[in-house]
Amino acid sequence: MKAIYTAEALATGEGRDGHARTSDGKVDLDLSIPKEMGGNGIGTNPEQLFAAGYAACFHSALRLVAGQEKADVTDSTVGARVSIGSLDNGGFGLAVELEVTLPNLDHETAQKLADKAHEVCPYSNATRGNIDVDVVVTDD
Repeated sequence: MKAIYTAEALATGEGRDGHARTSDGKVDLDLSIPKEMGGNGIGTNPEQLFAAGYAACFHSALRLVAGQEKADVTDSTVGARVSIGSLDNGGFGLAVELEVTLPNLDHETAQKLADKAHEVCPYSNATRGNIDVDVVVTDD
């Protein structure tokens, strides 16, 4: 792969109960373990950051493939749910559900575009074969 752009971030402190900052300072935030995992839940957490990044990246890929097909993506949205859980080996794993809404398209067309976006999205390519990612097209 020939890199076009590289993002840099540094985590400090206690990891999930620490701080993260990008090299350009555009992201600069406290992290905390979610209450559901025994933390105080005051700051954000890596799963929220991953969900926001994946949703934005997938939405961009969706708009790209829709543009190639001349499909109407007005008012389109992509939501991401990132779950963390225990694995049998004692480690932790992630699972993702992407919820795609294309209100101006029939379900079949929307599903085809979502499937195409899943093939070109960098996050989808990075996670493929590593974690479960479900792409769900809603009819809202």
